[in-house]
Parts: sequence; C-alpha cells; structure tokens
Amino acid sequence: MLKERILVALSGGVDSAVAASLLLDQGYKIEAVYVKTWEHEDDLLGDCPGAQDLRDARDVAETLEIPFRVLNLSDFYQKHVVDPMIEGYAEGVTPNPDVLCNREMKFGKLMDYAISEGFTKLATGHYCRRIISPTDEVQLWEGMDKNKDQSYFLSRLTIEQLNKAIFPVGEIDKGEVRKRAKALGLGVADKKDSQGICFLGKVKVPEFLGNFIEDKPGEIITVDGEIVGRHKGLHRYTLGQRRGIGVPSNTDNRNYVVTGKDQVSNELIVAFEDKDEQTLWGHKFHLNQLSYLKQDGLPENSRLLAKARYRDPSTTIAYKYLGDDRAEIIFEQPQRALTPGQVLAFYEGERLVGAGIYSLQNLGRAALSA
Repeated sequence: MLKERILVALSGGVDSAVAASLLLDQGYKIEAVYVKTWEHEDDLLGDCPGAQDLRDARDVAETLEIPFRVLNLSDFYQKHVVDPMIEGYAEGVTPNPDVLCNREMKFGKLMDYAISEGFTKLATGHYCRRIISPTDEVQLWEGMDKNKDQSYFLSRLTIEQLNKAIFPVGEIDKGEVRKRAKALGLGVADKKDSQGICFLGKVKVPEFLGNFIEDKPGEIITVDGEIVGRHKGLHRYTLGQRRGIGVPSNTDNRNYVVTGKDQVSNELIVAFEDKDEQTLWGHKFHLNQLSYLKQDGLPENSRLLAKARYRDPSTTIAYKYLGDDRAEIIFEQPQRALTPGQVLAFYEGERLVGAGIYSLQNLGRAALSA
C-alpha cells in the first residue's frame, strides 16, 4: 500500500523542520512549501525576518532532500487576517490574528491548495495531537509538551480541516525536537522561536495600528467620572493594560489600569488595580461565533474546562447554549480583563472540543457583570 502524499508547511523554524523529518522517517512521500504572507518581506513595518525564514526553509528542504516550493498568499493574508485585525481594533474589539490565520489561511487557503495539488494532508509544526478515537472520530488534543502546547491557537478549526491536518511534533517535547534537528544537521536546530505576529515583528501593536487608524485623542476618566488625563486614541489601549497609559495615580502603591472604552464619548476608563474592581474582573460572559470539534457539538448545558487565553491554565466553566450561534459561560473563578474579540477555547480534559469569541458588552467590556 502506497503511503500518503503530505505537504509540509515549512516556516523556517525548527518545529516544522523536524515535523518534515518525522514524516520522512514514517515513510510518507512529502514535499515542502513556504508561504509568503507579506508582498515585500524585506521591507516590512515590523522588520519581519521573512527573507531569512525563506532561506532557512529552503535550506531545510535541501538537507532533507525533499521538493520545495514557495506560495505567495500575501493578498489573501492581507484581506483575511490583517484587515480584520485592523477593523476590529477600530471598532473597539481585540481580535486574535494567530487564531484567525490558522483557520482562514494555514488550514483554509493553504490546505485547499494542498488538496488541489494531490496531497491528502497538510502538516505543520504545531505542538498538539491529532488522535483517532475507537469510533474513528478525529480529535484534537493538547501537545505532550504542556509548556509548548498550541492547541488554543487551533481552537477555531473545523472538523473538516482537522480531518486533513497532521501534527508530527505533538507527541514529543521541545528538547527532543532540537536534539533531533541537531542530529540531522539542520541549520535551524538552535534558531530562536518566533515571537508575535510576523507582520508586526519588533513593532508594538499600537504603533502598527497608527499606520492605518487615525488617532482621535480624548479624555481619560476614572470609573467615578473624574478626568485624570488625555489619551491618544482608543485603539491604542486594551482592557487590563497597566503600562503606557500616561496617567500617574498620585497614590502610593496603587496603579491605574484600563477597564473600559466608551466609543460614543471617546473616553478611556481607568480604575485602580484591585481584586474587588468589578469593571476589571468578571464571572459571566457571552460568546458568539461558536465552533465545535465534536460531531454532535456540545450539550446545551454542560460543565467544561476552558482556557481564557493562550498559556492560561484550564479552568472550570458552566456552558449554556443561547441559540443563534451564541452561548453564556460562567467561570468558577473570576477572570481579569477578558477582552471582546478574543477567543475562549473549550476542553474536555486534554481534548479541545470547540471555541467561541467574547462578545462586546457595555463600554468595551466583555464581562456581563461589569
């Protein structure tokens, strides 16, 4: 029986390089692709190392002796990842471009390309596990290396996308990945992990957004309505932000934190960091744009584990389906500054079962109790 043809997305990093080598060891017929996500990767707003990544990916393919191609998806990336991020910030929400990129581009456009080219699956270097259950259901589980687990970023994949995906490094830890890369003589064996969003590079989000969203200065007020300063533009701030607000508290050992944004009056709302500050902490939230990685979805009322953000520990929630692609969730423990537009990932143990996006509530907040 012939082994499947698999297309491996080489990013120029060590994880995808070792993913390719593992598939070779298993006898698969593989080819590699590097995806350009920005038209001029040597002239970016954020000093993105795209040109070096391309060279590294090509070198990996040559070392492993596998066919290599470059696919330019910069127009698609701009339209489906960059533009929604900019539009979200302009409207007062904080999208997660990494989650969006995985759903729309890597396991959307790129996967469609792979299938059209005769490949049966698309492989990446994500630290997560694709498991086939005894009933032949394809499931997505956390990676064995809990410090590197990336299942959160794949939480909005569809079942159809998961069926055609493969994650070779999900069963090993980062140390083993680097050890294998060195043994193979791969030049990326000691390459540092990429940090942040490629098109941002070393540029901070507010600075990047300043190229696309016009600043509209306004007043900074406390939750009690006291004017304490001026802001540069609401899109430059996010809930829970402590630094860069530009307003001294004038109170010993107490610092202001952003707890709201009034789009109508163009006011930035701040409060002192405090466990009892109801505009900063919340239990109850609404979600929209629900997605599931279970054939039958989730029961209308259930208790689940959830990750409020990437790298947050799993915490217990009560889940209630409200209809119209919406749900209400109540955290067992209060959560700090959860932001509209961000993603909540649902788990049953280590198995990822779905996700939703925090809805925008009053004054730019997600919490219903604020």
